[in-house]
Amino acid sequence: QVQLVESGGGLVQTGGSLRLSCAASGRTFSSYAMGWFRQAPGKEREFVAAISRSGGKTYYPDSVKGRFTISRDNVKNTVYLQMNSLKPEDTAVYYCAAALGPTTDWRASAADEYDYWGQGTRVTVSS
Repeated sequence: QVQLVESGGGLVQTGGSLRLSCAASGRTFSSYAMGWFRQAPGKEREFVAAISRSGGKTYYPDSVKGRFTISRDNVKNTVYLQMNSLKPEDTAVYYCAAALGPTTDWRASAADEYDYWGQGTRVTVSS
C-alpha cells in the first residue's frame, strides 16, 4: 500500500511557474513508477507526465512537453512536477499516481495502469 499526498497548487498568472510535490509513504517508493494527471471541470482525466522507478526515463504528452518537468527524489520519497510558462488551459486539479511497472524503465500514460492515487491539488492559471 502506498499513500500519496500532493501539495504546491495555487493561483498563478499566465506565464508563471509552480512546482507540485507528491510525498509518498508506505511501501518502497523506488519500486514504483510515478505519474501526474490532471482533470479540469467537465473534462476527463488527462495524462501530464510520467517517470520511471529510477528517474532515468520520463514521458510527456505534446501539450506540456518543453514546459513541464517531472523528477523524483527516492531518498525523500517525493515526486515533483515543475510547471513553467503556464497557460489558462493548464487549470485543473492535479493528481499524482504510483504504479508497479514490469521493468525499471517502465512508465505509462494510461490512468488505469496506476495502482495508487493522491487526493489532488488545485492549480488555477489566470489570464
